[in-house]
Amino acid sequence: MEKKKLERLSELTGISRVRELTADEQKERQQLRDEYRASVTGNLRSQLESMTIIEPDGSKIKVSDLKRCGEET
Repeated sequence: MEKKKLERLSELTGISRVRELTADEQKERQQLRDEYRASVTGNLRSQLESMTIIEPDGSKIKVSDLKRCGEET
């Protein structure tokens, strides 16, 4: 997420503590929150999938190769 958008999200949050946001401001804040969540989730998923699990027997398994919950084989 761009720094400018993150600063705007913080600004809207600060404003909401002082007064009630207008409908347009609430909509903008929700869109920025959704974008922020997607960014954080994507970064975390990327980091996790690049990890390797080392089993006690010394074998290595890439997390990206593991089956995700709910996926069909």
